[in-house]
Parts: sequence; structure tokens; C-alpha cells
Amino acid sequence: MFAGAAFAYLVAVMQRTTFGVAGVEATDRFAVNAAVISTVAVVQIVVYAVLQIPVGVLVDRYGAPVLIVTGAVIMAVGQGMLAIADHVWVAVLARVLVGTGDAATFVSVLRLLPAWFEGRILPQLSQWVGMTGQFGQIASAFPFALMLSLAGWTPTFLVVAAVGMLSAVVALVLLRRGGVSVTAAEMAPIAPAELGLRASLRRVGTRLGFWAHLLGGTLTSMLGILWGYPFLTAALGYDAGTASGVFSLMVVGTLVSGPVIGLLIARHPLRRSDLVLAITWSVFAVWAVVLLWQPVPPIWLVSIFFFGVGVCGPASLIGLDVARSGNPIHAHGSATGIANSGGFVGAFVAMLLVGGVLDLVDEVRVASGLPSQLYSLEGFRIAFASVFLVAIVGTVGVLWTRTHARRRLAAEEGIEIAPLWVALFSARGGRRPPRVRE
Repeated sequence: MFAGAAFAYLVAVMQRTTFGVAGVEATDRFAVNAAVISTVAVVQIVVYAVLQIPVGVLVDRYGAPVLIVTGAVIMAVGQGMLAIADHVWVAVLARVLVGTGDAATFVSVLRLLPAWFEGRILPQLSQWVGMTGQFGQIASAFPFALMLSLAGWTPTFLVVAAVGMLSAVVALVLLRRGGVSVTAAEMAPIAPAELGLRASLRRVGTRLGFWAHLLGGTLTSMLGILWGYPFLTAALGYDAGTASGVFSLMVVGTLVSGPVIGLLIARHPLRRSDLVLAITWSVFAVWAVVLLWQPVPPIWLVSIFFFGVGVCGPASLIGLDVARSGNPIHAHGSATGIANSGGFVGAFVAMLLVGGVLDLVDEVRVASGLPSQLYSLEGFRIAFASVFLVAIVGTVGVLWTRTHARRRLAAEEGIEIAPLWVALFSARGGRRPPRVRE
């Protein structure tokens, strides 16, 4: 059951990230600028984010296997359409289908796990699913990129569509809904005010999960889906093999950090937001050094950064665990859907900002009498700096929502969470404050 769910997510990640690897080729194929290519990718992310909540409701009602199979088929159709697309509007429609199928996959996979597993293993399994799914990014960075350069656009995307249909068949054969989480008799006493999306949104765990996922997931999705590969090839001038190797370090970061982060959040559930903040801003600090390094950042530094971006993936999944644990079982699907939209909301805002700034920098360059160079390193330096604004908004959201969550925890359960520095000090032998749980 776990293998079938993980394989479905692996293929979904591959379908999600192929357009980013083909971004430069798409610019030439459709004869458009960076802003248009960014818009195509953003449409996919917007569809994904918007559908998270409806998908959460549907998976609570119809079960995860139905949505996983349906999502795989829809993604395959979208990739097949993209394979034969000659106009950018067809590409937009194709990516809408990919975003729709992708939206139905991850939330459904996470909803499936509690039907077969329970206890402290659940947050660790969520990390393992996310980690396994990143092999889909390896597939898009290596075999997909290689086939794209050798066979061309149409054959490559047709093969990807065929893999999507294979995923649907595997899910249809292997996946089962499992035990019913909540019976009709158990649902009957629940007050109407505790049911539905509004109830999920009112729960502070859902909101904290949204902001945590936005903060941790924005950078991973923005670079993995669209701008990471063009930055390596067009801006830094890496050849396809080198770029694919560095790009795949995101997957290595996920594979190495996923089990560790899963273990940490299982042992220290009240420190999950601290972990998200620490990981994300450590990676943004490395990114600032990459962008400021003159004249060109060394490959070892860029490699460390992409490895760190991979660690942000498991960090974003902490938000989903926060949303799940902060909601009753009958609302797990809708709460997870709301939280899972966070990183993709941040990503599509970041994608639009980067694409718009790249075009603006190139226009200024041309107006100054210099030749056009759309994907220049200097352009990326300025464009990528705009993503820090999204990270600041996400950080404010985490801190603000966490404050309300901790006040409620203290009022309802008498648990006061000490500041992180106090907890670290007490762990080293200092006096432990009263009524503190870490």
C-alpha cells in the first residue's frame, strides 16, 4: 500500500517539474518571453493551489484511491496535449490539466496513510512519501532532460504521458481505501459548526500549517518547477550534465533530511514551527551569499544551496503534520488540503515576480544600448531577491499564528511552551521553567 502511494506521488512530481526543465526549449518553441513562460507554470500552480481545498473535501468523502487514479489519468492527458502543442494557449490548457491531476495526488496519499498506519510512525511516513516523491525530480532532471535534448519535444512528452498512465494502472491495482476512519454514527453527534471548511479554517492548527508550508515550500517549488534549471544553464552557463547533477542535489537534500526531520517532529511536536523557521532561513542565508558573490558563485556554493533547497521540502511537510494533528480525524482531508496550498501559493507569487523582474531587467538593458540577454546572471540576481519578500510574509504568518496557538494551548491544556533559547539552556543543565513542555 505504501509503495503504491509513494509511486503515485513520484510520478506526480515528475509530471509537475518537467516543464521547468524544458523552460528554455519552451521559450523557443512557442516564441514567447520569460513572463509568458512563467505564466504557463504559474497557471499550473494556481490550479493546484485552488483545488487543494476541494480535493480535501472529496478525498474525505470518496476515498484516496479514486482520486489518485483519476489524478494520474488527468496528468497523462495533459502531458500528451503538451507534446503536440504548437501554440502557447494549448500549453496553458495542458498545464491546467497537469495541475488538476497533481492537486488530487499528494493530499490523497497523505489521507490514505492514517487508514493503514497509526501513532508516531505517521509523521515519519509522511516524510518518507515526500522523500520518495523527489525521485520524480531526478527523473525530470536526468532521463527527461537527456531525452529532451536527444529526441526532441514531442516524443519526450509522449513518453512522460505514458508513464502517467502506468501510474494510474499501478494505483488501480494496489491501492485500497482501508478501514473507514469515521462512521456515520460517530459523525452524527458532531455539531454542524465543527464540520466543513470554515471549521477547518477556524482551527489555528490549519492556519499555522498553511504558513509553515508556505515558508518551507515556496523556494523548493519555485526552483524545482520553473526557475532552478534555467538559472543553472542560462545564467551560470553549466552544461546539461553539470546542471542536472546540481539540480538533483535538491533530491539528495530531501533524501538525507527527510527521515531526520520526521524523527525530530515525532519526538518534539511542540517545536515544529521552530524547526521550519530554522531550516528555511538557514537556506535563505546561503542563497543571499550565492546572489551576492562576485563575479560568479563557485559551483561548490551553488551545490550547497541546492542541497539546502532540498531540505526545505521536508520542512514544508511539517506544516501538513501541524494541520493534521490540529484537526479531528473527520477534517484531516480538508485541513491538509488547505495547508498544502500554502507552499504553492507562495511559489506562484514568486514565479510571477521572478519572470516579471527578468523581463524588466532585460528591457532596461536594451534601453541602455546593450544586447538583449533575458536569462543573464545579473537579471537573476535582481529577480531572485524579490522572493525574499514572500519569505518575510510567510515568517510573519508563522510567528503570528504560532502566538495564538501557544496562547490557546496554555489556556486549554495548561501547557506553556518556553522560548527556544530557554529550552536549549535547560537542556544543557539550566533550571527548567515550571509547566513547560518542549
